[in-house]
Amino acid sequence: MRTEQPKMIYLKDYQVPDYLIDETHLTFELFEDHSLVHAQLVMRRNPLCSGALPVLQLDGQQLELLSVALDGQTLGEGDYQLSDSHLSLQPTASSFVIDTSVRIHPESNTALEGLYKSGSMFCTQCEAEGFRKITYYLDRPDVMSRFTTTLSAEQHRYPVLLSNGNPIASGPEDGGRHWATWEDPFMKPAYLFALVAGDLWCVEDSFTTVSQREVALRIYVEPENIDKCQHAMDSLKKSMKWDEEAYGREYDLDIFMIVAVNDFNMGAMENKGLNIFNSSAVLAKAETATDAAHQRVEAIVAHEYFHNWSGNRVTCRDWFQLSLKEGFTVFRDSQFSADMNSATVKRIEDVAYLRTHQFAEDAGPMAHSVRPEGFIEISNFYTLTVYEKGAEVVRMIQTLVGAEGFRKGSDLYFERHDGQAVTVDDFVKAMEDANGVELSQFKRWYSQAGTPRLAVSEAYDAATRSYRLTFRQSCPATPGQSEKLPFVIPVELGLLDAEGRALALRLEGEAQAGATTRVFSITEAEQTLTFVDLDAQPLPSLLRGFSAPVKLSFPYSRDQLMFLMQHDSDGFNRWEAGQQLAVQVLQELIGQHQRGEALVLDTRLVSALRTVLENPALDPAMVAEMLSLPGEGYLTEISEVADVDAIHAAREFARQQLGEALHDLLWQRYQANREQSRSTAYMAEATHFARRSLQNIALSYLMLSGKPDVLAACLEQFEHADNMTERMTALAVLVNSPFAVEKAAALASFAEHFKDNPLVMDQWFSVQGASASHGTLATVHALMEHPAFTLKNPNKVRALIGAFAGQNPLNFHRIDGSGYRFLADQVIILNALNPQIASRLLGSLTRWGKYDSTRQALMTAELERILASGELSSDVYEVVSKSLA
Repeated sequence: MRTEQPKMIYLKDYQVPDYLIDETHLTFELFEDHSLVHAQLVMRRNPLCSGALPVLQLDGQQLELLSVALDGQTLGEGDYQLSDSHLSLQPTASSFVIDTSVRIHPESNTALEGLYKSGSMFCTQCEAEGFRKITYYLDRPDVMSRFTTTLSAEQHRYPVLLSNGNPIASGPEDGGRHWATWEDPFMKPAYLFALVAGDLWCVEDSFTTVSQREVALRIYVEPENIDKCQHAMDSLKKSMKWDEEAYGREYDLDIFMIVAVNDFNMGAMENKGLNIFNSSAVLAKAETATDAAHQRVEAIVAHEYFHNWSGNRVTCRDWFQLSLKEGFTVFRDSQFSADMNSATVKRIEDVAYLRTHQFAEDAGPMAHSVRPEGFIEISNFYTLTVYEKGAEVVRMIQTLVGAEGFRKGSDLYFERHDGQAVTVDDFVKAMEDANGVELSQFKRWYSQAGTPRLAVSEAYDAATRSYRLTFRQSCPATPGQSEKLPFVIPVELGLLDAEGRALALRLEGEAQAGATTRVFSITEAEQTLTFVDLDAQPLPSLLRGFSAPVKLSFPYSRDQLMFLMQHDSDGFNRWEAGQQLAVQVLQELIGQHQRGEALVLDTRLVSALRTVLENPALDPAMVAEMLSLPGEGYLTEISEVADVDAIHAAREFARQQLGEALHDLLWQRYQANREQSRSTAYMAEATHFARRSLQNIALSYLMLSGKPDVLAACLEQFEHADNMTERMTALAVLVNSPFAVEKAAALASFAEHFKDNPLVMDQWFSVQGASASHGTLATVHALMEHPAFTLKNPNKVRALIGAFAGQNPLNFHRIDGSGYRFLADQVIILNALNPQIASRLLGSLTRWGKYDSTRQALMTAELERILASGELSSDVYEVVSKSLA
């Protein structure tokens, strides 16, 4: 058992590296039972450092050192020091060459970090600190080097040998082996190194850049997946064109490659020129991937491609600056997705995800700022705060300086820092300098943790025809931060008159009225905006487009919310008004359930959604979003003490009542859309996504009726759909229905049909793990014995265990604690197999403070059991210890 907390690493302790690596020459000899790595590092003293030459300390873990030489002279054991984490030696000159040879074992590497095998393929994952498991190195992002890599392997097993950059030579070797050498002309840190060796097939295309350079595009997959790559290739070409047009960024190598890997801890990795992807983020075709999966592939391909500039050409100085590349790139991929699909729906999806998941992270024991001050294990900080909230911070900068000013700032940033490892401050400074603005107070978004709260009150003075909005901002204490200074909160708002018309906005002291939508910066703990020339009290439309990641409160009545749903010109705020109305109605139902009263649904919610369904002018995707009630996760997040059973009962009652009251309209919309699906070939594009999203949410409501004609329609869709979106929706509603016979038959036929497709089987696992039906935990236990499941594959773990713990609150939070015991058991096993996946599963237990005292005791007991289970990885130890602190 670990009794002392591992070493904390702090931002305040950052020091520049003593030495730099100008050139890195790697040779890999890949064998079935081991691999040899020979590294030659051309090094020099960092000119920013002075004084006597310090000891050189190279990072290395799980390496068997075979030899080490300094400037061609082999060193004896007395000439260097070796520990579990470092190789140390004393250079005798300011410039020198280090040669090392090590033996490693990728074939037994279940952590999937460094060099490992996925099936029969060799591949790497080096971010954040995986390169030190490949060879001894200065494994930090501010040490950038030019890499040349040679791979040697058995030719018939591994005909494809890939690394970063451009291929420069290849040839045969004795014993049926062959070799290939790759050269990356761009300086990069070790975390961007990549290697792949396997028996792979390739889909190839090309892209002509804005300067008329021809770039070869290749997607490598295992042979059985060659027919599932076209969507990813199309997405890549769209991304390259968009980045040239939106940001002026042109691709810089002769070749861009993607490799699909089945065993991968993350979604994908932006290694320079050789992006390694989780297969779930590449493979997509109508019969096997849902619309959501198609959109995810498009977004992730774009995200990793955009990293070529925002992350590779300009990288982060240290891991505390992780949001410099990730927050900025998430913002960029969100812009891209908005342009490719419905901008309003994309914004709704992003905000719903942020408020359900990242706000919960902000309120939990692992809360941290966008730029953390310290960590034990950097892998634990690839978080929603760094990525999603980081993207919102970048979005706020764009809101403050405008789209044109933001482009000027990004151009300056890339020009000023190309080839450098920099900080968040450098990014903000470029925005300041390009726009002549001052953002020092704004940078508190990077340093202060937690979700700010913005309470707004109003007052109208008929005598002066003035209207005051008073904003009060606050932010709760978070671990290590008890007091918070005021943020800069950009509030985009409009005012509506009694007929729903937008009013021109004129502040007190302004010579004339301005636009009907304006952005105001709230910079004080309390601040008042006074609008003049108003003949009657208006209705405010606040935080349009969700202009800041805050918790907004304003005393809207239900009638006012219905009015905003009908009249607000901002699409996001129309949806938001519907969500707020639904929240008020659901919270009323939760209270009724807790008091043992009969549940009664406010008919205003029915009327509001009927109006939405009856409006043929609305985008079907928008209608589907409006029909989607706030999820149980969000209702939990906004509760002081979450009553799991009451939340589930209230939401299901509301869905049942809405399904009955709107049955005829839902049935009409379902049949019309299903008929279109039957008569139209599948297309992975926005209008088709929209139609299917409305069709499928209508089916989910209709199935609550239990009517035979609806069941027949559901079975018809399941059996005859030509795409996975419709098939999987039909299966999901069957799994959550009382039709036991039909459910069992559908699950069996689905598994038989798709048993040879791992990604589709992941969906099959997920739909059962997330089912709110009684007995789901026993089902999950049984599914872990299924031949298609293995704890060694992260996708399988996320699909089944992750779905149960993260998407099934009713069953996970059973009052007997069985769900908590199950998760703790799996974390203890995974701690030894794959610490990163183990620590990420823990999120469902870390929020124990949100629940009643009985569940709190059960959850903390399981955390304590994990802590006492033996030697924990730093990944798991950090999350468990902070959760119990």
